[in-house]
Amino acid sequence: MNLAALALAFLVHAASAQTYPSKPIRFIVGFPPGGSADPTTRIIGAALAEQLAQPVVVDNRPGADSAIAAEQVTRIAPDGYTIMFASNSAMTAAVALRKNPAYDPLTDFTPISLVGRATVFFYVHPDVPAKTLAEFVAHARAHPGTLNYGTGNPLSILYNVQLMNAMGISMVHVPYKGEGPLNPDLLAGRVQSSFLSTLSAISNAKEGRLRPLAVLLETRSPLLPEVPTIAEAGAPQVTVRQWAGVFGPPKMPREIVERLNKEVNAALRRAEVREKLQSYGYAAEGSTPQRLAEINRDDLALWRRLIKEAALPLE
Repeated sequence: MNLAALALAFLVHAASAQTYPSKPIRFIVGFPPGGSADPTTRIIGAALAEQLAQPVVVDNRPGADSAIAAEQVTRIAPDGYTIMFASNSAMTAAVALRKNPAYDPLTDFTPISLVGRATVFFYVHPDVPAKTLAEFVAHARAHPGTLNYGTGNPLSILYNVQLMNAMGISMVHVPYKGEGPLNPDLLAGRVQSSFLSTLSAISNAKEGRLRPLAVLLETRSPLLPEVPTIAEAGAPQVTVRQWAGVFGPPKMPREIVERLNKEVNAALRRAEVREKLQSYGYAAEGSTPQRLAEINRDDLALWRRLIKEAALPLE
């Protein structure tokens, strides 16, 4: 390419960044309607549409813990008109648990901003004679290999692995294809404990049908403010957290990334947005693109280490 062509390309790029956005933005989410990811994406998308004066269209692409959507994003033009709401299901779990992942979360995406942390509680069935995490650990130690713990996704598997390793307890793993089919068995006492993020579990806790012993956040959740954090409950070693952020395809222009980062963080500072996200179990938290990249890198390293220590089979 000669000097004149390079100059023209630069001018076109600069003009594009200055006029961005000039058409609707597609906001991909790798989960179906329902749960917390879909409404969270729509809440943020509505705020961005208002701030950017352009429609933001939510596009659900469910499957494989949102890895299918993530792989599609890696092949999309990096013009800022397609972005993705991605949790660490896609950005760490789907990669760390596979022998040959379809993408590299550290190089095949452009980090834009953290969105927040999901509110995950550790629940036990009321028949378990434990009112605190310390009592649960003591009970599990006294009855090794007799308590069942249910998991509905790779994240919950890692939560339990860390908890058992940190507390020196042994329980029986009962896997489910999602939190939906897990909930009835936990309510019936067929499994005795589980880490859950569903709001229905919070409702069951308020009705006394489940007993929450800890929350996986750095501070207590206003959803159940009487429940201690996992560190307060005596297990500060349990460091796996469920987070989500906004990512784009690789090699997005810096100016567009900066604009989107500014707008996402502005949306997350809005009181009505924070309240709506909280109602779906997300504690709003923005970041710089660099900080999101660091969170993703550190989380992936943690997952890979825990998977190796627990000798979990790779798919």
